[in-house]
Amino acid sequence: MRYHQYRYKFYLNASHAIYIQNRLGQHHPHTWEITLDTIKVVDGFVQFNDVERAIEQFLEQYQDKNINDVEPFNTLNPTLENICEYFKEAIRSLLVDKGWLLLKIEISETPARSYIIDLVAEEDVAVHQMEAEQESTLKQKNFDELSNELLDSILLDSSEPEHDVQ
Repeated sequence: MRYHQYRYKFYLNASHAIYIQNRLGQHHPHTWEITLDTIKVVDGFVQFNDVERAIEQFLEQYQDKNINDVEPFNTLNPTLENICEYFKEAIRSLLVDKGWLLLKIEISETPARSYIIDLVAEEDVAVHQMEAEQESTLKQKNFDELSNELLDSILLDSSEPEHDVQ
């Protein structure tokens, strides 16, 4: 199978304040840039809108908000690194459900400051790829099995002789 790599970019307007030495710093806004490098692992037409909509729905809970007030950052220090780690897991799960793999996530809180997690370097992409392929195969198998069962029931019904009721 040939893999197609795509890059998505999203923007999130949100503010935060981080704890430094157990003291909450100054609350300040950012326009966060979130860049995702992905691979489509299932065949078929690319449904960009489906992927974009799922990610935007996830990000909506943070849009125009103080990140400190939204779970899990009401208990987890909302540093650039912690936000990127949390978003990586949530977005990776969303993508797998749609037949995509997350290769890399980069979140920038300013044009000059980014945090990057390269999943290819983490060596777990192969595991997630296998999971996505197995899930895709399972979905296809379930469809094929249901189709066969339906055809079997139709063929059995048509092959049974009709009984005359007297």
